[in-house]
Amino acid sequence: MNITRWGARLAGDRRRSVPAARSQESNDTFPLRDVLAHAPALIAVTRGSNHELCYVNDAYRAVFGARRSGIPARDALPELAEHGLLTLMDQVYRTGRGRTVRARRVDHRGETYPGMPESERRHGYYTFVCTPVRPEAAGRGGDTRGVLVFAVDVTDQVQATDRLRESERRHRQAAVTLQRSLLPQRLENPDDLIVAAKYLPGGTDAAVGGDWYDVITLGAGRTALVIGDVMGRGVRAAAVMGQLRTAVRAYARLDLPPHEILQLLDETAMEIDATQIATCAYAVYDPGEGVLTYSTAGHLPPLVRDGDDVIHKLDDANGPPLGTGASWPHTSGRITLDPGSTVVLYTDGLVERRGEDLDEGIDTLGAALLSSAGEPEAVRDHLIAHMQLPEEHDDDMAMLVLQLPRREGAQARLFRTASLDLLGGSEVAARGRAFTSGVLASWQVGEELRELGVLAVSEFVANALTHGAAPMRLRLRRTDRRLIVEVSDADDHVPRRRRAAADDESGRGVAIVATIAKSWGSRLTDEGKTVWCEFPLG
Repeated sequence: MNITRWGARLAGDRRRSVPAARSQESNDTFPLRDVLAHAPALIAVTRGSNHELCYVNDAYRAVFGARRSGIPARDALPELAEHGLLTLMDQVYRTGRGRTVRARRVDHRGETYPGMPESERRHGYYTFVCTPVRPEAAGRGGDTRGVLVFAVDVTDQVQATDRLRESERRHRQAAVTLQRSLLPQRLENPDDLIVAAKYLPGGTDAAVGGDWYDVITLGAGRTALVIGDVMGRGVRAAAVMGQLRTAVRAYARLDLPPHEILQLLDETAMEIDATQIATCAYAVYDPGEGVLTYSTAGHLPPLVRDGDDVIHKLDDANGPPLGTGASWPHTSGRITLDPGSTVVLYTDGLVERRGEDLDEGIDTLGAALLSSAGEPEAVRDHLIAHMQLPEEHDDDMAMLVLQLPRREGAQARLFRTASLDLLGGSEVAARGRAFTSGVLASWQVGEELRELGVLAVSEFVANALTHGAAPMRLRLRRTDRRLIVEVSDADDHVPRRRRAAADDESGRGVAIVATIAKSWGSRLTDEGKTVWCEFPLG
């Protein structure tokens, strides 16, 4: 095969072959070697099925070093074997069709010398094209006589792509870090519940979502559980999520029913960003009554597996999403939790799949919950594994799992409840004090704490007699960490702590309780109000 003149023909050139490049004034020909020698691409030409090396240009030698012609490419061009091109050249020679290998890293051996440190060796990225070479007279369908290999330097493009990917990776990492920083760094640990949570960002870009969860202790042993999802993606959705989570924590301290919390949150969502819609589920567990009160705003229904292994879908207290300004009021539902019950709150990233019905995903989650076992962390991991999230899932997922454990033996004796209906007139104060002293003694509470508990009951009952209304009720609760005193009555005017003047005959009861107790508070109920305080044990 003669490549010294323009008589060679590359496959795929549909133009008529020109035997020799001629000017209008001269019949001189241009040697092909001279033309290829100054080409910026790396060029090598082989002939025959054994790919015997015929020619390499200056650019090729500058990168790979000098090469000896007349021997098979596997010996003359070992760099092609390293990059898997010899097999490709076989295909090109056999089929007569060109092939391409994109962006392979190539070490510049032509400029190295023995002992050169690795840090000083250069490298680049090249796209290799192998195309068949046929004699001029053979035409497009003629026999292939050799293979021309040329490599184009794409180092700048590869490095630019790498920089873009690294920038996107850092941007995504920053967005995920922001999102995670807005989630609880650690879950609060209620006395009566075991809780586990999980957040998984979706997609591979920087557009994280606005899923969040929270666990909030309300006092008197009550616990608020929250999960939500801001529609849309990106830093803006994460920022709105952070503001809503902060608002929920603030409203939770009011200890209002769940549906009232969501109504307040709806107004806040509109003030934050009227273009952002969010969903939320808010629930409160009261260990004294063993009841979970819940309400949802456009959110997927929580699932409950009760102590008899029956799945309940809590979809009877659902209102419009947050930020819609809908006039339809939210409502609250109630369910009694037996020891051993498990509750799952989740976002749609766990159950929603393209092309599948959402209810089917919820039913699948319910079946997974029914087959789960162990404490919340084990249940959480089982549910995630069972739902088989796609590897490239493009939606965030948040999940909150809580469990009311079964307690037996010595552990059960640490969790006790006693109550007394306060019937009658002023004598109920003395009856309440006697009841408290006897109950706390039977619970083996220390003498000093018994006295403080009796004093708190005395002040609360006196306050209820003066400012409240019948019926009144006293409830004492003990956990493994605290003693809780509650007094309820039918009046909805909650007490306020204030500084009593020297000549005031009232107003000191709450101040006394606030001084002796670790914390105190009050909440409105369907029947009136409840005032409570807590004392640490030990």
